[in-house]
Amino acid sequence: MAGTLVLDRIHVGEMWLIEPKQVTLLSVGLGALIAVAVAWRTTGARIVTPVREGARLTEAMGWALILPQLLAALGGIFAKAGVGVVVADLVAKALPTQFPVVAVAAYCLGMALFTMCMGNAFAAFAVITGGIGLPLIVQQHHGNPAIMAAIGMLSGYCGTLMTPMAANFNLVPAALLELKDPHGVIRAQWRTGALLLICNIVLMYVIVFR
Repeated sequence: MAGTLVLDRIHVGEMWLIEPKQVTLLSVGLGALIAVAVAWRTTGARIVTPVREGARLTEAMGWALILPQLLAALGGIFAKAGVGVVVADLVAKALPTQFPVVAVAAYCLGMALFTMCMGNAFAAFAVITGGIGLPLIVQQHHGNPAIMAAIGMLSGYCGTLMTPMAANFNLVPAALLELKDPHGVIRAQWRTGALLLICNIVLMYVIVFR
């Protein structure tokens, strides 16, 4: 967070220390390096330990490691194919979207449900935001797009807590911990996801139209 807030402000004349568009990624990388250095100092582990343990975890996760990237790409394909337009037509015909609270509920619930189907909130974001969020909340009811997008993504993550499709979050940990119930992680957290989703709907309705 410090890197994201500070690094894009450092420049000498017209020359920037870091390309502003890359600040977030570079900050994550710097944070990882600092974390490794602190871990070495704290544990006294050998230099090769992070590499060895990282390889072990990567092998344990297997194919699920690249699942988020694949699903995010699939969401982009759905958006290009016009799935968002179809979703918007269905929602407009089925719900009284002239009421702001209905539009907000449809967007947040749509993000959660589509994420449960896709297994990834990034895949759902392109479709549901293009089909429900922008035309209904922003254009029709003049909501704040930044607030809508932030809470909308969090609503999608609520769906992530409740689906086996998010294998890298919910099934792989159960396998690594050798739980007797492969869906034990989901059973432990779905109530939290549902409660947080309700809070997101209320919060968005209260602040997005200000």
